[in-house]
Amino acid sequence: MKLDDSGPDPVDTRLGVRLAELRAERGWSLGELADRSGVSKSTLSRAERAEISPTASLLNRLCGVYGRTMSQLLSEVEAEPALLVRAAGQPVWEDRASGFVRRSVSPPHPGLRGELVEGRLAPGADIAYDRPPVPGLEQHIWVLEGTLDVTAEDVGHHLGTGDCLRLRVWGPTRFRCAGPDAVRYVLAVVLP
Repeated sequence: MKLDDSGPDPVDTRLGVRLAELRAERGWSLGELADRSGVSKSTLSRAERAEISPTASLLNRLCGVYGRTMSQLLSEVEAEPALLVRAAGQPVWEDRASGFVRRSVSPPHPGLRGELVEGRLAPGADIAYDRPPVPGLEQHIWVLEGTLDVTAEDVGHHLGTGDCLRLRVWGPTRFRCAGPDAVRYVLAVVLP
């Protein structure tokens, strides 16, 4: 993602257009989408116009309403995924507000159910999702460096380097980097 303030990020602009298309496809007003997602009409409008860069939490809520994973939504605004994705070509998205950086290592493909994501959280970063984007989503969280606290449905898990947590996501989740160093992990996502 773009790190300067010289104008809207091209990915944010395409994302805003796609979010507006998804809402229009369903015939929903901003008010109806606000009611379904729990996000204010003004925030939704600003995201659709690329006046703000959406946070991970906001995208998660919208993905839940639209029945998509975050990677699926982001892949819809990027080029058609290739069979081989070189490291330099892997899309990176940053939620600067929370200290979360997400690299789509193996972007989703309509004919496949799984994907790999690299996540990085800065020390103290804390991301909470109130619901999964797709109920029953299978996740495998493998910590490569650092420590990560994951809470799923009120059950906490403390993961160190090399640990892997496997779960199906039905309710709220939380990812927290409590250590003095950043954490880097692989998230394998499999649609139900």
